[in-house]
Amino acid sequence: MEFSRELLESESVKTPDATCRLTLHREDFSALYPGMLRFVLDAADPNRSPARFITNTYEYSPLLPGSAESAARQMMAIWKEDLLRDPDVVFHEYSRPRKDRPVRPIDLLILQGSPRPDGNCAILAEWAVGAAHEAGKTASVIYPHDLDLHPCIGCYQCYNTGTCVFDDDMNDIIAAVRGASLIIVCSPVYSNTVPAGLKLVIDRMQAFHAERALGGGGRCRHGLVFSVAGRKGKGNFACITSVLSAFFHTLGIELAGEVLMDDADSVRDIRTIAGKEEMVKALVKNHL
Repeated sequence: MEFSRELLESESVKTPDATCRLTLHREDFSALYPGMLRFVLDAADPNRSPARFITNTYEYSPLLPGSAESAARQMMAIWKEDLLRDPDVVFHEYSRPRKDRPVRPIDLLILQGSPRPDGNCAILAEWAVGAAHEAGKTASVIYPHDLDLHPCIGCYQCYNTGTCVFDDDMNDIIAAVRGASLIIVCSPVYSNTVPAGLKLVIDRMQAFHAERALGGGGRCRHGLVFSVAGRKGKGNFACITSVLSAFFHTLGIELAGEVLMDDADSVRDIRTIAGKEEMVKALVKNHL
């Protein structure tokens, strides 16, 4: 995705070792969110790795007295003083190390939203994995409820760097999503929506959305939704399908199909429903 960029200020600062260049740019990210602007402050020294500070307007809630632009200009003033006194303060603290984003190629990735390892969603996931193996493909299942995941706090700082401020197991989930060809989200209906662990992953995947926006999008892939509801009636899946459709859109993934199984409280074990396993496997193989 391309964003317009405008130079707001540029200044040279002579240090004992070299002449450093400070530049402040404003970038228009309105294509992502209405009115989102980023302010990018760079410091360049011919003898050092560059330094960078980024802030955006969505970081500042209405109750905060400051703004992204004032924060960036204040940081520029601080850097001027630091460069004259001790350039290491700027170039060490705000260096821009290269961050490798690993891609782990896998044919099928399943995000298992159910915290129950032996329920009907687990059966659906087992059928999907079996279909992948029968087709000679690789498969992996992620159980968010078993992982160390911090809730999203809506800080929007991921749109500065393409990465989340929290360093936890979500990094491994994003790495898996990054390399998957087909993604299945498997979810029971909990209080008319997805379980808490899965919703946490959905919210934190905003960092992957930021990564794609800053890095150029990525390849188009397919996604499937598998869901089980205890009560009878397809209306029980309204929130599930709405939430997961938005989730796949955030990931830049085309929603290619659904398996929605209601009345599970009466059925108890979906393996007793004739033809369901074959139907699920056929759907998975068709998109691998």
